[in-house]
Amino acid sequence: MNNQEGLAAWLRLTLIPGIGGETQRKLLAAFGLPEAIFAAGRSVVNAVIGKKADLLFDFDTLEAVDRSMAWADESGHSILTLADSGYPQSLLEIADPPNVLYARGNADLLQDRGLAIVGSRNATPQGIQTAEQFARALAANGLSIISGLALGIDAAAHRGALSVDGKTVAVIGTGADRLYPARNRDLALEIAEHGVIVSEFPLGTPVLAANFPRRNRIISGLSRGVLVVEAATESGSLITARLAGEQGREVFAIPGSIHSPVARGCHRLIKQGAKLVETANDVLEELGQIVPATMLDPASGETDQSPILAALGHDPCTLDELVERTSLGADQLLGELLTLELSGRLTGLPGNRYQRLG
Repeated sequence: MNNQEGLAAWLRLTLIPGIGGETQRKLLAAFGLPEAIFAAGRSVVNAVIGKKADLLFDFDTLEAVDRSMAWADESGHSILTLADSGYPQSLLEIADPPNVLYARGNADLLQDRGLAIVGSRNATPQGIQTAEQFARALAANGLSIISGLALGIDAAAHRGALSVDGKTVAVIGTGADRLYPARNRDLALEIAEHGVIVSEFPLGTPVLAANFPRRNRIISGLSRGVLVVEAATESGSLITARLAGEQGREVFAIPGSIHSPVARGCHRLIKQGAKLVETANDVLEELGQIVPATMLDPASGETDQSPILAALGHDPCTLDELVERTSLGADQLLGELLTLELSGRLTGLPGNRYQRLG
């Protein structure tokens, strides 16, 4: 049986609705490769998975298989199965590795065990800047940056890695032929060109909420550790962190303001034993990486002498509070704040509030 026939059998096994990963693994454990499952016949397979065997032999997957194989023949596309030598070794260590992976870009990057950087979709400007800076520093030191291509922290992590020509992997919860969310389309195309986008879901799979927690186990599974930048207490990033712990990966968290709802998830992780991270060096040392003396450090930089920034501190602050802290008039203060915002040193927030950057 040639490679094309073998891939077709893997696709046939994984494209049948109602035959999920657990059932697929049961069949593979009993028969070996997918072609042996179909060669065994209905009655023999029925003894292993019961009436689901009818689905296996009656559901017509021919069109879906042909479409997937045609997609894989396109430049920059590939489909990896558990039997392939290019299948990521790190995923073989987890309890429920995906049986098939659809990759768009450089699939060889899936062999690199990098660092996952995840966090809130509704991130603060400070959180986005922090994620970009950490990703830039860690990617510059050779780590592949893994995330989920979501808005907020995920997108910032990918951008940070790309900004230093680093390696980045985007694990998505839709089919690999769909670019979601639409606002990250340009970023996704850049990742496909310089990194890799990967999904376990069949081509054409739409946005389904239930698929994103499943994709999180791949994000953590591909990594040596997971760094959570910002996360609310109900954030999906905490699922990724929990899965990382279960998979034997390191868990890191960046603390934030006690007043910020997107810091509470990180604080919970730290209370549960995650390593508190202040600089990229904290991550690199824990992972046993050599840290160059000249490496960019997100926490480094000269002390800012601006009295307005000193009064602002590192938490969001209203204009009225700044007037009280600086004793400046509102009109003068607004002019100074505009100058600082245009220079990228602070940002305006809803509710006439301001937050320092960097």
